Amino acid sequence: MAKRMILVLAVVAALLAGLGFVKYRQIQTAIAQGGSFQPQPDAVTTIVAQRETWPSTLNVIGTAEAIQGVTVSADLPGTVYRINFESGKQVQGGDVLVELDTRQERAQLAAAEAQRDLARINFDRAQELVKQGVVAKTEYDNTSAQQKATEAQVGEIRATIERKTIRAPFTGVLGLRQVNLGQYLAAGQAIVPLQALNPIYVNFGVPQGTPVQVGRSLRVASENLPGAAFTGRVTAIDSVINEATRNEQVQATLPNPQGKLRPGMYVQVEVGVGASRQVVALPASAINYAPYGDSVFVVADLKDPKGKTYRGVRQQFVTVQGSRGDQVGVVSGVNPGDQVVSSGVFKLRNGAPVQVNNDVKPPNNPKPNPEES
Repeated sequence: MAKRMILVLAVVAALLAGLGFVKYRQIQTAIAQGGSFQPQPDAVTTIVAQRETWPSTLNVIGTAEAIQGVTVSADLPGTVYRINFESGKQVQGGDVLVELDTRQERAQLAAAEAQRDLARINFDRAQELVKQGVVAKTEYDNTSAQQKATEAQVGEIRATIERKTIRAPFTGVLGLRQVNLGQYLAAGQAIVPLQALNPIYVNFGVPQGTPVQVGRSLRVASENLPGAAFTGRVTAIDSVINEATRNEQVQATLPNPQGKLRPGMYVQVEVGVGASRQVVALPASAINYAPYGDSVFVVADLKDPKGKTYRGVRQQFVTVQGSRGDQVGVVSGVNPGDQVVSSGVFKLRNGAPVQVNNDVKPPNNPKPNPEES
C-alpha cells in the first residue's frame, strides 16, 4: 500500500514538473516576442519646408461706417402731404423727400404779403412827404418800422413753409421709409435713414504701440462678399487709448463705388505694420499647440535601441508668428528642406515610427476661397 502511494505521488510530481516546464517555456517565448515587437507605423502626410517672404501685416476685425449718416426727421410738426421717395433708392443732396401740409401757412403768407405791400406803399408815400416837410420825422420812422416788420413777417412764414419741405441733406442711399401719407409728424420724428456710402469708413482697433501710421495702405475683405477685395488708406488714429482693451482706434477710408460695403458690416482688415520678414510657411494642421510650447514633428531616419534604422519622427519646438489663410509662419525651429508632418500630429510622440502617405494632403493656401462662401 505504501509503495503504491509513493508511486502515485511520484507520478503526480512528474506531471506537475512537466506542466511547470511547459508553462515556463511559454512565458519565455512570450517575453522574447514582446522584446522584438515593433508597433505599426502611423500613417501621416508631410510637406517640405520652404522659406517665404511675408509682408509684416496685422489682421484684425473692423466695422464699416458711413462717412455721412443721418436719420432724416421732421423739423416742424405737420401732416404728411406728399412723399417723393422710395425706400432703398439713391438721392442727390437737395432732393425733396417729404412735403408737409402748408395750406394754413400759405394763407397766412398771402395775408402777410398784402400787409407788406400796403406798408411799402405807405412808406413810399411818407418818404415823399417827409422830403416836402409835410409829415414829421417821427411818423416817417413809424412807417419805416412798419414796412420792415411786414417784410420780416413774410420772411418768417416763407421760412416755415420751406422747413416743412424736407430735403436730403447730402447725396446718399435711403433706408426704409418710416412714415405714411396723411400721418401727423411731431417735431423731430424720424422719416428715413440716409447714408453716404462712397467713400466709406472702416474702423478697427490695434494693440497700443502697433506701428500703424496715417497714409498706410490696407486691404479689406468680407465673408459676405466672396472674391471682393477693397483697398484704402489709414486716414485717422484716435488720440485716446481705450482703457478697457488697451487698443488704439484706427479709421481708414475706402472707395466704395458700387456700395457693396454697408454701414455696420463686419470686415477683415489686413494692414501693414512694418518691414517684410522671412518665415517658413506650414499648414496650420502641422503645428502641435501645447501649454509648454508649440512644436512640429520632423520626419527623419532614426535608430532603435538595437541600432536598427527606421523611418520615424522627432519633435521640434518652434516659434510661430502670424498666419495667412491656411498657413502659419514659423520663424525658428524648422529649416528649409525639412520634411514636416502636416497631418496626424495629435497621435505622434517623439521617436514614433511613421509611414508617409501624401495621396490626400491638408490645404496650404495663403488665400483660400471656401466653397461655403
